Amino acid sequence: MDSQTSQSSQASQSPHTFQVDLRGLVDLLSHHLYSSPKVYLRELLQNAVDAITARRAEEPDSPALVRLYADGGTLRVEDSGVGLTEADVHNLLATIGRSSKRADGLQEARSDFLGQFGIGLLACFVVAERIRVVSRSARTPDAPPVEWTATDDGSYTVRTLPDAERPEPGTTVHLVARAGAAEWLTGERVLALARDFGALLPYDVRVDGEAVTDLPAPWDRPYPSPSGRRVALARHCHELFGFTPLDSIDLSVPLAGIRGVAYVLPGAVSPAQRAGHRVHLKGMLLTERAEQLLPDWAFFVRCVLDTDSLRPTASRESLYEDETLAAVREALGERIRDWLTGLAAGDPERLGAFLSVHHLGVKSLARHDREMLRTMLPWLPFETTDGRVSLEEFAQRHPVVHFTRTVEEYRQVAPIASAQGIGVINGGYTYDGELVEALPSVRPGTVVAELDSDTVTAHLDAVDPGEELALADFLAAARAKLDPLGCDVVLRAFHPLSVPALHLDDRSARHEQARAEAEEQADDLWAGILGSLRGSAPRARLVLNHLNPLIRRISSLGDRDLIGTATESLYGQALLMAQRPLRPADSALLNRAFIGLLEWATHGEGDH
Repeated sequence: MDSQTSQSSQASQSPHTFQVDLRGLVDLLSHHLYSSPKVYLRELLQNAVDAITARRAEEPDSPALVRLYADGGTLRVEDSGVGLTEADVHNLLATIGRSSKRADGLQEARSDFLGQFGIGLLACFVVAERIRVVSRSARTPDAPPVEWTATDDGSYTVRTLPDAERPEPGTTVHLVARAGAAEWLTGERVLALARDFGALLPYDVRVDGEAVTDLPAPWDRPYPSPSGRRVALARHCHELFGFTPLDSIDLSVPLAGIRGVAYVLPGAVSPAQRAGHRVHLKGMLLTERAEQLLPDWAFFVRCVLDTDSLRPTASRESLYEDETLAAVREALGERIRDWLTGLAAGDPERLGAFLSVHHLGVKSLARHDREMLRTMLPWLPFETTDGRVSLEEFAQRHPVVHFTRTVEEYRQVAPIASAQGIGVINGGYTYDGELVEALPSVRPGTVVAELDSDTVTAHLDAVDPGEELALADFLAAARAKLDPLGCDVVLRAFHPLSVPALHLDDRSARHEQARAEAEEQADDLWAGILGSLRGSAPRARLVLNHLNPLIRRISSLGDRDLIGTATESLYGQALLMAQRPLRPADSALLNRAFIGLLEWATHGEGDH
């Protein structure tokens, strides 16, 4: 080493301290910014890739190599990138100082090369107690190599080195593990992390000689046939997400620099479950938990893609919600729509298999997309009195498309309505009611009507006036028994004969019932207010089937008390048949009627 170099080295070697609380900053990075210590390796790879990219911008033919060597408690990362001069290093340290003042400054610091390099080095303190960087600039070949050594107590030294220490441009980073973190620097762990983060990087990256990159990406590789591509992508999905997909959907948005694939889940999932998608940014894995990448309705796929246009947050572990992400989300949704439309037009068997699992997602989309509703009309299944059929098939069979708002209403009226020839769709499931109401907008001339208790009653046959008059005493006793429960009694003739009684109400009747119950339990002031809200809403009805043998026997009874007990039993049985939740008063009635019938039966045996 000549005297000039020695003087420069000595002058620069005096220890310094960061102009920030480094321990506090490492705590911020490890506990508040980064989700796991593993991101240290992503930051090291990112620094190396950025350095190579910067050098290649000026020297297109320069080498593009990243080499990692792990040895238990130490790690060495070498790159053939643009390198640093001593002035660059001091500028870098100043950048770290500025960027550490507040969390949102971290994003600003990443906007240029040096800032990115600085934050990447700080991330290494999450697993390292000492960092040593040796670098030589490609932009200033005559500048000597520079060494920067820092420890986690906040002190660092900077010095220049003889040319022999780093003859070629580029940077080498040496890490020494901090106590308890050596596992993060083992060869096996480093290789696994490097492959997870860097499989799509455009440069030659190796860990202890083992290749990391795997290009081209599975969705960009040539395959001998479409079926071969499908099999290869299914294998990729299983390796990545742990499931074999129903199908794969190509995601290509050239304007946004996006290439990737969406894998269709093989089983149904809840719409509320947030999907985790894998997003690579210029080849580097940014996150495997991106939630806002697709429209909410597309909860039936998992995506993996590479982009150069989306903006990462400061931690580089999620996507920044901005206009670009919103546009990408819409474009990716359009690709999934196109796939669905293509299946409907050319592969109904695969579409049927898909809808048998994920009809909920398509229904969610069809609510807001009339064209999708029109396309899916022949395919989307609905629960109806004709079985599980499409809206198109159901509308062809029935001049009026009746539907119920709730599952309870459907269960209440479906058996009777079906026997009377009334077609009914269960609109109580998620999205179904909305889609039935939207049917006329895509199928002009279709008549859609909500089915209420009046419609059902109107379709039941009236009993001969003379016969009904002869049963006036029986009906009066029955009505008197159920009047306190807010339920009327009517007599009709209907099929099936096996159903003795039918409990019918609608939402207005249930609201009135709930108001009356609240009025009973309220104090004088609230009772007065609730009483003033009493409306003329129809009450619930117990429809007795005059064709049923049991009803005929009960109606011939002369004992008024026994008629009342039998009526309560019929009321409770009709509620259970409708699968309606029982109020406390209903449960008490069922118990009372059961005990009453037992007493009557045993009393009759004793007398006999």
